[in-house]
Amino acid sequence: RSLWLPEGALEKHNYKLKAKYEQVQKNEVICEQYEVDDAEIVVVAYGVAARIVRGAVDKAREEGIKAGWIRPVTLWPFPTEQISKAADELRIFLTVEMSNGQMVEDVKLAIAGKAPVVFYGRPGGGVPTVDEILDKIKQLTIPHQ
Repeated sequence: RSLWLPEGALEKHNYKLKAKYEQVQKNEVICEQYEVDDAEIVVVAYGVAARIVRGAVDKAREEGIKAGWIRPVTLWPFPTEQISKAADELRIFLTVEMSNGQMVEDVKLAIAGKAPVVFYGRPGGGVPTVDEILDKIKQLTIPHQ
């Protein structure tokens, strides 16, 4: 036999997998947060882009812009709870990715409409610079920038 499914076996197995996922979600989610508490804009990035974003956040702070940074270390399970909590204070969220925006959808789901989410991406091997990200932060936080 290649497939044997006695009545209720698949359903029971799926409940077991759901419980396992809930444990992983509870115990394995890792994300870093930097300067988020008083931020008016929170930049979410992972991988190489996250390191660049941190430099842009530092520069923004030097210029008086209250920027913060969230770096999901685990993308699965996604740090939904941490990002959702950061959105409890109305902020602007900017996702920076070296792609066409796969993570931005996860951020939008986590925020659930509590705050605007803007995407900035560089697909095809393009690496965003600190100044490019800083310019985007300024556009979103300083009127008429």
